[in-house]
Amino acid sequence: MPARPRRLRQPSSLAAAFAGAGQLFLNAGGAEPTDGPQPMVRRQIAAIDAAAAAGIRHVVKISVWRAAPGRLLAEGAHGEIERHLAASGLAATVLQPNAFMQNFVTGAGAFTADGDLVGAYGHGRISYVDCADIAACAATVLTDPARRGGTHVLTGPAALSHEEIAAEISAVTGRTVSYVDMAPAEMAAALRAHGLPERFSADVAALAADVAAGALAGTTPAVRELTGFPPRTFSQFLADHALALRQAMSGAAS
Repeated sequence: MPARPRRLRQPSSLAAAFAGAGQLFLNAGGAEPTDGPQPMVRRQIAAIDAAAAAGIRHVVKISVWRAAPGRLLAEGAHGEIERHLAASGLAATVLQPNAFMQNFVTGAGAFTADGDLVGAYGHGRISYVDCADIAACAATVLTDPARRGGTHVLTGPAALSHEEIAAEISAVTGRTVSYVDMAPAEMAAALRAHGLPERFSADVAALAADVAAGALAGTTPAVRELTGFPPRTFSQFLADHALALRQAMSGAAS
């Protein structure tokens, strides 16, 4: 059953939520703008403990690529949660997706007021993955016992630079979109100027520097192996979400 965010914020409600359930699909939120520990850690650990107490047989956890204790933001938080899950005694399957294609249509991918793409990734490439492919992988391991177990890194079929992504956005929208690159220190300053905490801003910029160095450029066959079909390409995704993309770009200008 889904562990809904409001349930995770109310640990006392988890026992009733898990009563009679055989599996737990654990997927809730990302890194939050705080200078302290990430709230997802205590919330998801509470859910894992409640699942163990309730006799849940299998957990499917949505994590993030490069998750490991001690890393920054979501990578470190998910690493702590994964470690707790491994020690819980529960059977588990961990899905570690790369960055989401949906970031470009939800506002999480940044556009300038002129509609250009902006970031601090240099020429670094990212193998963005469609959330629909992540969901398909989760559905597979929830419904097919033969596919359960292990950790699977989920990526799109190719790693693209943000210059290449800007060119693909241009082709879909019919207007010229450029990629505006900034230094990580500039990104941190811009985030602070928008009211985000200093440590959080610095960590986001540090992760961007990792991307620029190629940290998220790899690809894996995991989506095809789990689902039987290839992951969606970025151009396919943009074509299917052209209207939402234009709205995201116009929203940045307003």
